[in-house]
Amino acid sequence: MIRKSDRDIIANYFEDTSNLKGGYAEEVVIPEKVPELVSFMSGAFARKMPVTVSGGGTGTTGSRIPFGGAVVSMERLNRIIGLSDAMRSATVEAGVLVESLKVRAESSGLFYTSHPTESTAFVGGTVATNASGARSYRYGPTRRYVKRLKMVMSDGEIFELRRGDILLKKDNLTIKLPSGRRIKIPPPRYRMPDTKNSAGYFWHDGMDLIDLFIGQEGTLSIITEVEMALVTKPSAFLSSFVFFKKEEAAWAFCDEVRRDKGLDVLSLEYFDRNAVAILRERNRNVPDAALAAIFFEQDMSGKDSDAVMSFWNNMIPRHNSSLDDTWVAMNDKEAELFLDLRHSIPETVNERVKRNGFRKFSMDIAVPDGKLGEMLRFYAGSFKTTGLDHIVFGHIGENHLHANSMPKSPEEAVAAERLSIEFAKKGVSLGGTVSAEHGIGKLKHKYLEVMYGRKGMADMARIKKAFDPACILGLDNIFPRELLT
Repeated sequence: MIRKSDRDIIANYFEDTSNLKGGYAEEVVIPEKVPELVSFMSGAFARKMPVTVSGGGTGTTGSRIPFGGAVVSMERLNRIIGLSDAMRSATVEAGVLVESLKVRAESSGLFYTSHPTESTAFVGGTVATNASGARSYRYGPTRRYVKRLKMVMSDGEIFELRRGDILLKKDNLTIKLPSGRRIKIPPPRYRMPDTKNSAGYFWHDGMDLIDLFIGQEGTLSIITEVEMALVTKPSAFLSSFVFFKKEEAAWAFCDEVRRDKGLDVLSLEYFDRNAVAILRERNRNVPDAALAAIFFEQDMSGKDSDAVMSFWNNMIPRHNSSLDDTWVAMNDKEAELFLDLRHSIPETVNERVKRNGFRKFSMDIAVPDGKLGEMLRFYAGSFKTTGLDHIVFGHIGENHLHANSMPKSPEEAVAAERLSIEFAKKGVSLGGTVSAEHGIGKLKHKYLEVMYGRKGMADMARIKKAFDPACILGLDNIFPRELLT
């Protein structure tokens, strides 16, 4: 096990893409084998020393940034243990890079469905936040594919849990760990929205216990190993950018795509006028008059390509776009370039935030079907009123967009924070979630309180105390640590 304590050497563990400042820790611990982690956690539990789990540093909510205690980095637990073609599954350690699993799976004709922007994210981190990505329009979030977890609990006990092992019902919420320790889970009183969701602890009557640990943000256990389902890789893709002169036309285009269930669309992504301006900086061929864009990928396996192209060629002009203003990838290389262009948006946002010196206020709201238009109009009207620098983009196919405010002064930072609360209230009033894929971390407590109230957050704190009685794991993630007293 590697241990580091020199401040200059470990300073990079106090950063992620959230731009949250002020992190510190006594040391960084890098286990190379699970027994080393078990031993360390046993000692930390005895001393009640806070422990923050560190993934790839790609998170947006400050969850890996410590404020005291020790950091456990998963970077050396990075083996792809096995990949089964027959079972269409992979078993990996938590520190495996998303890109590494993607490449290994595709070499066997399989497909890792999660497609987060950051290929350097750790697989364990995607499980800890229930991440999704562009292709979740078809495939859904990470939770759907997790078959088994191996975890180290806060006291050092190893707990291995397979989907289907333990179902939680409101009249039987006591579970038994391998050591014989019994945990009685306090029944929560909050209800999750009927949208994709990564806000707080997953809960409903009759749920699988494994789902409680997916999206837990390092507060209930340290995930060390994941067995994950894969799918057969599509044999061919159609990738396209469609540009529009009006944002409302792009919204209507998406509505029609969503209604046609036979299209086999993998991803359906939206870019507002400010996001299009970034695309234009990266590619001079973006039409000058474009004020919105849609990027989509379609599974072409077994499809008549002429019939598919005829469908799109007829549909695009109906929404006041031009086929001349539409890009279609003609080969795999161009399709990868399209993906790189799509991923340039959050990368550019993060670069601007660093230059500004103020953290971004990034909203991760998803709303139910039929409510997205109202949410989009609320974003547009609010940004017009405040004049804040902003970008709205993301997973429009799932009613889930990222609305980013990028303040450039202390006054704008105050205005951006106030506006973000209004966005959260609006999203919740429409039946949505304040976080569809990024989690809550240390920066979004106020939004979670808007969603579930202080009582709901207290319910989550009671669940944490049941699994982590010393209250040392992931402090200030999801809810403030004072709720644990």
